[in-house]
Amino acid sequence: MELIKNKVAESGIITLDLASYMLKEGQIATFDIKPFLFREMILREKDYRASLQTFDWQVFRNKYVAIFCSADAIVPVWAYMLAATYLEPVAQAVYFGTEAEMQKFFLLSNIEKIDKTEFEDKRVVIKGCGDTAIPDAAYVAITQHLKPVVKSLMYGEPCSTVPVYKKPATKPAG
Repeated sequence: MELIKNKVAESGIITLDLASYMLKEGQIATFDIKPFLFREMILREKDYRASLQTFDWQVFRNKYVAIFCSADAIVPVWAYMLAATYLEPVAQAVYFGTEAEMQKFFLLSNIEKIDKTEFEDKRVVIKGCGDTAIPDAAYVAITQHLKPVVKSLMYGEPCSTVPVYKKPATKPAG
């Protein structure tokens, strides 16, 4: 009786799931300035300041907070700055932009922090399918980050990959 071999497991391929470098759902919160606008159009400084003073900032405790305005209104820069001063003592981090933009920013930052030495001369597959949507920019960033050190870089799943990069074979000296 012949044993069935798992060639994928024996191949030494490392699968890298970019979703593991993203902020988790419970870590993220948003602060939309729209509800603080008069008629969702105009920011009145006195009213805005008063509203911020009475707002319960504890809902943002230890969260990554994206500050933005969903209304089509002209919001002065200082309004975002003022909100950030209230968020800074309670939030894990504060970011200007939408939740998606913040997620992308932190994902790209986390990719830059990946220790390349773990992947030196390894065959690496960047996971391509999953439950979490990964920004395209992350795939470009991980390619640039790992290409200098990996033996090969692929996209997809270990059983079905698309080759992206293969280190050229070095000729023996002599």
